[in-house]
Amino acid sequence: MTRAFAIVGLMLLAGCAAKAPAATPERLASVQEIMASMVDPAADSLWDSVGSTLTPKGYVDRQPRTEKDWQAVRHWAVTLAETPNLLVMPGRRVAVAGGKLDDADVKGIEPPAAIQAAIDKDPAAFALKAKGLQDAARQAITAVDARSPQGLLDAGGRLDAACEACHLTYWYPNAPRPPA
Repeated sequence: MTRAFAIVGLMLLAGCAAKAPAATPERLASVQEIMASMVDPAADSLWDSVGSTLTPKGYVDRQPRTEKDWQAVRHWAVTLAETPNLLVMPGRRVAVAGGKLDDADVKGIEPPAAIQAAIDKDPAAFALKAKGLQDAARQAITAVDARSPQGLLDAGGRLDAACEACHLTYWYPNAPRPPA
């Protein structure tokens, strides 16, 4: 009986020592698809969650007021915090093979191949731009957790700056700029 336990023990140890092959995540969506399906709706929802609108009766302030409101904004902020991890995955393509960008007709928008080449030339720089998005989202999560409308407004500004910094570098670096 002792011998049987010893054999079973050795088999268990051998099984524990063997490593399972690492699963490689598939990249099913392009950068453009992640932007359109995740980043854009999340950013728009975060930006729309706070602000003021001038009406005929005066200013109307918009901000999360209920627990459900705050949780909805947190959902979008968490989405924004995680999407940079998807965007920077090695092998992620800018657009679907042979596809064109949704905004390809806008003056100054680079073709997918040029954007891809710029990202592939310096993936660390692209990752740093994505980190800017993640940092802005983290600030939004902190504002939600503190129930701070002003914090959300500040995070929204930081988010806008992070998005524009990346787009100016990759998506439309040669677009006409308004005069300073």
